[in-house]
Amino acid sequence: MTPDDTPHDPSPPHSAERQEEFVLLLNEAHGLLLRYVMSLVANRHDAEDVLQRASLVMWRRFHTFEAGTDFTAWATTVAFYEAKNFQRLTGRSRLKFDDELMQILAAERVEHVKRWNPRTDALELCMAKLGASNRKLIDAIYTNGPSRRKCTRTRACTQNHLQ
Repeated sequence: MTPDDTPHDPSPPHSAERQEEFVLLLNEAHGLLLRYVMSLVANRHDAEDVLQRASLVMWRRFHTFEAGTDFTAWATTVAFYEAKNFQRLTGRSRLKFDDELMQILAAERVEHVKRWNPRTDALELCMAKLGASNRKLIDAIYTNGPSRRKCTRTRACTQNHLQ
């Protein structure tokens, strides 16, 4: 179900404290959720769109979240269904898995993504040691994906990627 499909909830608006709780929990989990969704849709821009839609669904359904329970588990469940819906609607996924396998993979991805913070910290230290041109190359490849044009990885081509 997408946010557009979500029926308007007749429950009263969230209190100021509950609104603040939602914002704090979502901000704390944002990086993990984005990495999780990226592992499901494989494109950063699509993942950002999916996470934005999932955040709206989370906000609309936050009254169902029990304070003190695992927000990340709840949020990744919402994000999973939004990612699945996105893939169904856009047909962008080259892989087609049945629902049971998708749920198994998604559950494993949550555990994998939770272990990324130390890896991310280590990666940032390594990136800081690189020169600006090398950081730009790595950022271009891992943020935007490889170029669509054919590249033979000659020295001239490599120099073009570094500029």
